[in-house]
Amino acid sequence: MTRLLTHSRASLWAIARNFGPYAPLLVMSLVSLVIFSLSRAGLVAWQYERVGAVSNWQEIMLNGLRVDSIQIGLMWLPPLLLVPLLAISRFWRVWRGFTYFWVVLCTSLVILLELATPGFIAEYDARPNRLFVEYLKYPHEVLSMLWGGFRGHLFAGVIGTLLATLAMGWLMRPWLKQEQRWTNWATWLTWPLIFLAAALVIRGTVSHRPANPAMFSRTTDSMVNSLILNSSWSLIHAVYSLKHESNSSEMYGTLPDEEIYRIVQETRTRFDAGFNPVPNADIPTLSQLIPTRVRERPLNLVIILEESLGATFVKSLGGVPVTPNLEKLKEQGWWFEQMYATGTRSVRGIEAVVTGFQPTPAQSVVKLSLSQRNFFTLASLLEQKGYSTEFIYGGESHFDNMVGFFMGNGFQREQDDDSYDNPVFVGSWGVSDEDLFNKAHEEISASHASGRPFFTLVFTSSNHAPFEFPDGRIALHDPVKATDNNAVKYADYALGQFFEKAQQSDYWKDTLFIVVADHDIRVHGHDMVPINHFHIPALILGADIEPRKIKTIASQIDLPVTALSLMGIEAQHPMTGRDLSRGDDSEDGRAMMQFENNFAWMEGNQVVVLRPGKEPAYGTWNLPHKKFSLASPPENSKDFESRALANSLLPSLLYRERRYHVLPAE
Repeated sequence: MTRLLTHSRASLWAIARNFGPYAPLLVMSLVSLVIFSLSRAGLVAWQYERVGAVSNWQEIMLNGLRVDSIQIGLMWLPPLLLVPLLAISRFWRVWRGFTYFWVVLCTSLVILLELATPGFIAEYDARPNRLFVEYLKYPHEVLSMLWGGFRGHLFAGVIGTLLATLAMGWLMRPWLKQEQRWTNWATWLTWPLIFLAAALVIRGTVSHRPANPAMFSRTTDSMVNSLILNSSWSLIHAVYSLKHESNSSEMYGTLPDEEIYRIVQETRTRFDAGFNPVPNADIPTLSQLIPTRVRERPLNLVIILEESLGATFVKSLGGVPVTPNLEKLKEQGWWFEQMYATGTRSVRGIEAVVTGFQPTPAQSVVKLSLSQRNFFTLASLLEQKGYSTEFIYGGESHFDNMVGFFMGNGFQREQDDDSYDNPVFVGSWGVSDEDLFNKAHEEISASHASGRPFFTLVFTSSNHAPFEFPDGRIALHDPVKATDNNAVKYADYALGQFFEKAQQSDYWKDTLFIVVADHDIRVHGHDMVPINHFHIPALILGADIEPRKIKTIASQIDLPVTALSLMGIEAQHPMTGRDLSRGDDSEDGRAMMQFENNFAWMEGNQVVVLRPGKEPAYGTWNLPHKKFSLASPPENSKDFESRALANSLLPSLLYRERRYHVLPAE
């Protein structure tokens, strides 16, 4: 075997050395093509059912070769720029050493990313993207999660990359002894042609715009589209795209600023019976909230944001029966039968519920630079009304920049993993939900005893991979403990324990509670936007809130406006959500959903999906069957599409121009 490998290596270099200084780059190209193709073939075989539903393996493999050539061109670029300076007789030894190191490094990184891809797809239903980079900022949480729930993937990645590095070092060893075969003049004269060819390969097309991932979106299933890519290019393009985030929504098209504001205002008038616009050049979306509940003393507010608790875990919403306490609580308050998340990440849920801000393809405003101060939140508004404001979390609150955003925008105190004495259980993402709720009960009781009104945001974390929670609390739904169903059932247990204490406490009669998911878990599917995974539970209860079923389609951004109205708060605010305490809740509502680079706008059961570089797609949403079906454009498609486009452009415009903030205190 050793003799065969040595002979094969010698044969490869016998051919490659004829390409002079470009020989190591040629070897890198051949090896990378093999790695990319084998990885893609394995992923296609693994996901063959989903691939077969929307495409065929031949198309994916063929288009994948085009993407791979682009990535290989990018890998050529740094050494190619140095060829005229280093690939000459005077610096030949430096050139050999540099290219040896470069080729081993690049191929090792390629293999590392491809080995990481199956685990990433299993968790996020996509090849490594911006999240892969963003999570590197939180090594403690990520390493704990990998060790607790993805140990096999971790070992495979580390060992596989180490072996690949050694193998590539062995394969490249003959190059370190290679003498210069081309003259300096031959190198200089051929370099412009090779550089031009590489530039054309990197561009990937002769059309007006260079190739991008959207160009390879051949199906309605975004995960299948990502299989056409390779993980290196997917990650590089995601990082590159970060610099364009302030204008991210313009990938769907453009409208004049005043047209955006006009259409958005018409949309709000159409769907919100309580919308009262207030002319204000600095805050174009400003409106006057007249509360539906007139109170001598406005209520306190507690928002419980449940990690990854989609409708898929709620029996009465068509899911698995693992939330019995939530099912009981829904009979005591306002239960939303058609509430939809705005996105797929926790910070997107925070953005919607705490700030009422609409989603964009960019990062949530929780993480963006221009929103770290003077950005509207419920906390900043209620602080002006004399409320004390607090954020309570069981993990490290710096994760996803939560504490930075909160403390800069109206929150006065925060409690995180350092705030717990003798917790009953600590997992990868912090203390257990029952520890969290014990702390919340303690803090809320103290706030109520002070006599000052309060707003408290409680964010759970037990329902997060690797799904760790204390033993002996629940009868397991699945036989293996560390599953999402069991973690949700435990989270529901902790929620039930909290409300048992809350309902017997003095603060109950003076406090409005909102329980809502930040997003569903593992949002994926073959639809352009998997609407069934955006369906989430939401409940408002406490104080004098009567039992009620809300049937209209609603979005997370409607909750903060509705909460203020029920609390009895009269105020001016820039939020675009509906006051769901007004009007007939059986009327058609609207919801918006951001899924990767696709934006869905839903009115009633009609849906339009905006896609970068493509025409809008239309469809219908069937809630009982949890099915999205493509359909011909409706008669009012132009108006429908303009409302979707204006609402997709609005948040980026408001963010970029810093026109989403609380009014100065009088």
